[in-house]
Amino acid sequence: MVPNTIRVSVGILGNAASMLLYAAPILTFRRVIRKGTVEEFSCVPYILALFNCLLYTWYGLPVVSSGWENITVSTINGLGILLEITFISIYVWFAPREKKRFALQLVLPVLTLFGLTVFFSSFMVHTHRMRKVFVGSVGLVASISMYSSPMVAAKQVIVTKSVEFMPFYLSLFSFLSSALWMIYGLLGRDLFIASPNFIGVPMGILQLVLYCIYRRSDGAAGKLHGSDQENGLKAVVAMRPQEVPGVKPEVAEGLK
Repeated sequence: MVPNTIRVSVGILGNAASMLLYAAPILTFRRVIRKGTVEEFSCVPYILALFNCLLYTWYGLPVVSSGWENITVSTINGLGILLEITFISIYVWFAPREKKRFALQLVLPVLTLFGLTVFFSSFMVHTHRMRKVFVGSVGLVASISMYSSPMVAAKQVIVTKSVEFMPFYLSLFSFLSSALWMIYGLLGRDLFIASPNFIGVPMGILQLVLYCIYRRSDGAAGKLHGSDQENGLKAVVAMRPQEVPGVKPEVAEGLK
């Protein structure tokens, strides 16, 4: 009884961390809406997150799992589906034609693969154990892909030496969510929940380390830029009117 209580408690904490993770891009998409452009943001992490949420919502339902043993998995991933669909819709709306086409070309195979997974697990596999193995295996691949997708942003951070397109809270909540769901899976001896998070945890740590390293670079660049502006302003203020370029001597005399 006690281990199950602990597992449920960890699942609730995992729900909270995952909710923050799924909600973290809200700030990013507020910026997209405000500027009317997706800039250099990638749609790949959101589409892979949608695939992951679809699969694990299905995995946690009684059709696949035994009873409601994984209800916490279904609830948070159901919320994740709604948020990811919203983010992808905003992205497609504001993306240029090439990025819009790429996003749609990626979404269609994801939805098709999920549909096939639901079909085969419902009508071709007849026991809960085998359904969990089948859906969990597909979910494992999807989760590994989802947790690996931020490496695109990490590569961009290293190349540009800027963390502008890798939000801190997204990296932080990704790490916390992975750690909690890894513990949840281990407590329930469910490797299909625990295994992908063995990758998610180090990926989250890597993103946080990169943020700490290159955030200093951003800060130093900002300070240098501010210092240059300040020095330039001081130089202009220090000049006597007659020394201002483009001002005629007679006008400068009148300014005294």
